[in-house]
Amino acid sequence: MATPKSIKIFDTTLRDGEQSPGASMNLNEKLEVAQALIDLGVDIIEAGFPIASPGDFEAVREIATTMKGATICGLARCNNKDIDRAWEALKHSEDPRIHVFLATSAIHREFKLQMTREQIIAKAIEGVQHAVGYCDDVEFSPEDAARTEIDFLCEVVEKAIDAGATTVNIPDTVGYATPAHMASHIRALVDRVPNIDKAIISIHCHNDLGLAVANSLAAVQEGAGQIECTINGIGERAGNTALEEIVMAMKTRNDFYNYTTNINSNRLVPTSRLVSTVTGIQVQRNKAIVGRNAFAHEAGIHQDGMLKEPSTYEIMRPEDVGFAKTDLVLGKHSGRAALADRAKQLGYRLTGEQLQDVFTAFKELADKKKEVYDGDISALIENKVYGEIEDIWSLVEFDLSTKSNSPPTIKLTLKKNNEEMTCEQNDGDGPIDAAFLATEKLTGIALACKEFQVRSATIGRDAQGEVIVRVEHEGEEFKGRGVSINTVEATIIAVLNAVNRIEITKQLRANAE
Repeated sequence: MATPKSIKIFDTTLRDGEQSPGASMNLNEKLEVAQALIDLGVDIIEAGFPIASPGDFEAVREIATTMKGATICGLARCNNKDIDRAWEALKHSEDPRIHVFLATSAIHREFKLQMTREQIIAKAIEGVQHAVGYCDDVEFSPEDAARTEIDFLCEVVEKAIDAGATTVNIPDTVGYATPAHMASHIRALVDRVPNIDKAIISIHCHNDLGLAVANSLAAVQEGAGQIECTINGIGERAGNTALEEIVMAMKTRNDFYNYTTNINSNRLVPTSRLVSTVTGIQVQRNKAIVGRNAFAHEAGIHQDGMLKEPSTYEIMRPEDVGFAKTDLVLGKHSGRAALADRAKQLGYRLTGEQLQDVFTAFKELADKKKEVYDGDISALIENKVYGEIEDIWSLVEFDLSTKSNSPPTIKLTLKKNNEEMTCEQNDGDGPIDAAFLATEKLTGIALACKEFQVRSATIGRDAQGEVIVRVEHEGEEFKGRGVSINTVEATIIAVLNAVNRIEITKQLRANAE
């Protein structure tokens, strides 16, 4: 077999991924994700769109200034103001890249830009040249390339490379392409663009038809050397190419693809969980590679085959992507060392203080349920380490009573700055609604619940419940997360998590003024 071709992984979770409705992250969360992406081994991190907002600019600048080990990229439209702003954010990076884009398809030229082909080419050249004045590493994207006439696409790409682009990205912006369609586009660029050898061909696919991974693989087979993707496939509309799927497709079927990446695949599951936690977007159970059912077997025939030889029903080892081979059952007699070892096996890096916080919560949980599974441990870590923010408001206790044909009654006690406050609530459309209303009443913060999700973190009747809420306050949306063996308690914790985010946001704005 020939020497495998190395494929660069360009992660845009912090830019295109964050454009998923409801997936916005604060600065600390973006830094946490950026570090996880570096630990994962991605080659390029698209940290954001600096001109989009002051928050985006600050996030790109902070990531560019503090993060080492990957190229840090900022997005810009083909105009000087965007490019100047991108460079201002990126200039302290040890390895910066400016990514400029301009739509090229007929429908975008006519209805969005109202520009001729000649004007598009002139603007693309001008934008690339302006970026090259700041940075040697410049990527150019002809937006909606999959629907751009192939003759014009070849011309634009050639001119962009002449202007100094070192990477040319071919986006399927609306998820329109099929594998054969995408393959023919990349093949045409390789065959017809005379200077194509001076740039890396990149591919950026959306998943509107569920073909993003297939289209990306087709592009690589025809000569693309970089794949743009996101953790869990999050992104605009139906999302982007899923990093974990594209990487494991090439790794598992290296007999067919013969490509390699720099990804540490055993970090895929922890990174997936981190992104899910900070965005509030849950990973579907049957999601390939990182879903909870990806390595689960219930059918008797499958179980029998697995016991005899795992490869009968598993084409990958769970350990290779960051899952444990089996659920390790821990209980109330287990010590800190056992918990630390399990956390390490699950792919988490905990400081001594973080381990102590998780261990305290673990012992409390172990007193409530007989067996603590890997999923419980992951939920505890994600809640205590990644999910928590400063506790301005915290739960002290609650007393709830319900009966059929009567509204529930809840007595709730919360603590704020060491002062305890109690209220009773005897209305609501059930215990969850009553808990929500009581929390709102005590904190004095008006909330409109936009989304409420509850799921089992593990298996069994005594499984922990994980609650994710998305609330609106004064026109802004905030998310909260809570985990408890008691679903009502998890709801209160989740609402308080959102309230604390609101309080901290107000404090930061007041200090800025």
